[in-house]
Amino acid sequence: MPRISILPIKQLTLRTPSPLARAWTCARCSSTSPRRSTKMIDRPLRPRRFAPLDPARQIEGDDRPVLKGIVFDVDGTLCQPQNYMFAEMRTALNIPKTTDILDHIYSLPAAEQEAAQEAVRAIERAAMKKQRPQAGLVELMDYLDARGIKKGICTRNFDTPVHHLLTTFLPSSRFNPIITRDFRPPKPDPAGILHIARTWMREGGGGGSLIMVGDSLDDMTAGFRAGAATVLLVNDANRHLAAHQHTDLVVRQLDELIGVLEGGFEGRVEAGDESVDARG
Repeated sequence: MPRISILPIKQLTLRTPSPLARAWTCARCSSTSPRRSTKMIDRPLRPRRFAPLDPARQIEGDDRPVLKGIVFDVDGTLCQPQNYMFAEMRTALNIPKTTDILDHIYSLPAAEQEAAQEAVRAIERAAMKKQRPQAGLVELMDYLDARGIKKGICTRNFDTPVHHLLTTFLPSSRFNPIITRDFRPPKPDPAGILHIARTWMREGGGGGSLIMVGDSLDDMTAGFRAGAATVLLVNDANRHLAAHQHTDLVVRQLDELIGVLEGGFEGRVEAGDESVDARG
């Protein structure tokens, strides 16, 4: 049984991996429809670059920060996308594709919210029996555990399908904290990622020492606003997000991150920089 702590309250040009990386490689309820309009905020200052995790590649005097941890989304990130759920949820709630599911539920009178939540949870419980792990999931988690990198989850799912995925596919891997739907405000607000950062670092400074890995605009925007580096796990449905200003790096499967982290994470360059755009 994995050790998990669920809060009840409230995607690239690849570097050649090191021998260690090659060894490791061997072995929502979130809407994807257009979101409501939000005011663009100033680009937060964040490193978006981290020193190599491979000790042989670490250089004295390297001013790149050390990666403290990685936050993962669940549906479409740790497990393969189950986007059919969203249409079923909107049918159950009688809302159009352009309406965000959680926004709609939270806008209902308090007496009606639990029934709406249960209608959505029933769809998620049925879908969780069909969960399939993403390619490279186990390899990446084993690598992060061996390197001592903290792992957390920030998802708009509720806790039952999250627990099912972890106990089924990652029974020995530890994630803490685990932010689920009960934590408000949900993504794209950065609050969940910032909570994880405070839990890990016990200090201020936002998410500048973290990476957020996800597959949706909610994930990229939440990570961006938290000051974290962002990694898009790209697929046919979200390919347009590879060029989004909130996306720092793109991978096609999870274990591609091993070579990236071993050699040093380099995200998208700022306008005016002369270095290469590492998104590829």
